[in-house]
Amino acid sequence: MLQRITCRSHRILVSVAMAALLLGSSIASAQHKPVAKESVPANDARGYLEQQQLPDSLQLLQPPPQEGSAALANDEAVAKAMLALRGTPRWELAARDAVLHFPTAATHLSCALGVQIDQASTPHLMRLLERSMRDASASTRAAKARYQRPRPFMRNGQPMCSPGDDAALRKNGSYPSGHTAIGWTWALILSEIAPAHRDALLARGRAFGDSRLVCNVHWQSDVIQGRMLGAATVAALHSNPAFEKDLVVARREIEKARAKHPTAAATARCNAESTALRTVLPGVM
Repeated sequence: MLQRITCRSHRILVSVAMAALLLGSSIASAQHKPVAKESVPANDARGYLEQQQLPDSLQLLQPPPQEGSAALANDEAVAKAMLALRGTPRWELAARDAVLHFPTAATHLSCALGVQIDQASTPHLMRLLERSMRDASASTRAAKARYQRPRPFMRNGQPMCSPGDDAALRKNGSYPSGHTAIGWTWALILSEIAPAHRDALLARGRAFGDSRLVCNVHWQSDVIQGRMLGAATVAALHSNPAFEKDLVVARREIEKARAKHPTAAATARCNAESTALRTVLPGVM
């Protein structure tokens, strides 16, 4: 009898040990099993283009205006005229346009597009904007590093609309404007996938660059050449399969999102933006 109990106890212990072993194996397997990532990351740190595929800003752009030139005199006249806009709705819009952190940056062209751009309803479009932003910004670096042009606030001693950026901007050349290259890149891409809103998008893309004049952080020649590099970046992007794929999916997202009614907050924000954009900028070409 005692022997049978002992054998039975042994079988139970073996069963428990086996169960524990299987459970531990399952847990270990689960711990080492790759966790499924979001198909569309909220922050993609890479652009679409490799370094050698980027537009060559040193080849595409002439040097910035030289001391004593008529071009520099014009830049300075425009910069001086922009100081009158401090404290106005256009100045406040320029301050908002200065933000390039995602997801906030994705909303800059939402009103012109007529669709709220966010991670929930337009994730591929978010990725498209962030990755193309990195390419457009990278396209300006060589010229910025070569010329190291001082920015308007460094010459005129007047405030800028984003004082928190002061230290970083002092170390970053003014020519050409990276913000402008980004805004124009976005405007061209979005006008291609939402042609019914093309004029509004292009106008907003232009105004995004002009915000750098209002902000007292870029000269007019910086902004003009920034648009040049934005256009060159879009041309380069069209040879990239990943960009073309995201472009197709983003178009579908926009069509789907357009069926939704805008929120009251979005409508109020767009009305305020529209009011600010009606401001005539003095001397702007």
